[in-house]
Amino acid sequence: MLDGKNILLGITGGIAAYKSIFLTRELAKLGADVKVIITPDAEQFVTPVTLATLSGNPVLSSFVPEGAGGLWNNHVELGKWADLMVIAPLTANTLSKLASGQSNNLLVATYLSATCPVMVAPAMDLDMYAHPTTHENLDKLRHHGVEVLEAAEGSLASGLSGKGRMQEPEEIIEAIRHHLAPTEQLKDKRVLITAGPTHEPLDPVRFIGNRSSGKMGFAIAKQALRLGAEVTLVAGPVNAELDHPRLNRMDVKTAEEMMAAVAHCYGEQDILVFAAAVADYRPKDVSNQKIKKTPGDAPVIELVQNPDILKFVGQHKKPDQFLVGFALETDQEVQNARKKLDNKNLDMIVLNSLNDAGAGFEFDTNKVTFITSKDVVEIPLKSKDEVAVDIFRQILKLHAES
Repeated sequence: MLDGKNILLGITGGIAAYKSIFLTRELAKLGADVKVIITPDAEQFVTPVTLATLSGNPVLSSFVPEGAGGLWNNHVELGKWADLMVIAPLTANTLSKLASGQSNNLLVATYLSATCPVMVAPAMDLDMYAHPTTHENLDKLRHHGVEVLEAAEGSLASGLSGKGRMQEPEEIIEAIRHHLAPTEQLKDKRVLITAGPTHEPLDPVRFIGNRSSGKMGFAIAKQALRLGAEVTLVAGPVNAELDHPRLNRMDVKTAEEMMAAVAHCYGEQDILVFAAAVADYRPKDVSNQKIKKTPGDAPVIELVQNPDILKFVGQHKKPDQFLVGFALETDQEVQNARKKLDNKNLDMIVLNSLNDAGAGFEFDTNKVTFITSKDVVEIPLKSKDEVAVDIFRQILKLHAES
């Protein structure tokens, strides 16, 4: 799977750099073309000679090597050459440079100019890893689309034990293989996705709605397209753009409009992911004119139930269709999500909790739990793009098992 792939490996100055020797060797054995950039501090832990021998390429550490006769290491070209840039280990020092946009060495300058995807594997002592600044910096990287491989627990160089170990080379290679896997896993499959809120009008200028931005639904649509699917995206009123030859986008405003759009096309879909935050109720009466403020009592707004789109599809789904719903809960999260899973005949439900910092509406990150009739799988805080990858990884796994 890595044959002919260009991997740019960045190594920073931490004791975990010794693992990157094995990582370099295994990547080369799997057919990857590996180029290594090390920071000046990394040379205290690993030697350029060792890495050059294992990778088959010169090791880069500065913009202008000694005795280069005016030649320089072009960080822009390096970022364009790579199919994937991997920084392992990522120390707290380099992490702060990446998060703040510094470019005072070849590695961080290459990161800033890289047009390829980037993956990082943090490694530091447990208190450093647990520090709020570290988490803020990792969240910044996730926000910028960087895939963060969570640090593992175990014995650390300080003699302490806790979370902060760089993942093992085998685990990093598996993540690389998955990232670079062929993007045709959903070829010839049709995927329906709903995204965003619905707005239920009170009058021409006011509505009942919620804070959904549609970011999660659009991330799911992008991942389905990456995997080769024909995608129908039914989007509520959002400020989000997505354009692709295999994308059929249907824009709606109200729950009834979303219901009509879904009812029109759900029967021909293979996978259905309902990420939209549909308003449960709408005003019974909608004024044709703006409702004026009048002295005295406030107006009473009578509400009626909106159609339950997910329940409708669950009642009518075919045996070969895979149906995914979302649940946003504030108490007894798993129990309430399981009820929704059963009542609406879902194959999987993605649970969000408003009790989790950085998760839910409007954020670029999300922390979710996948619930099926058999399993509960917790996913740590990640960018919504990464969560979308996890969603389809779980869907494909469950399909393979069925």
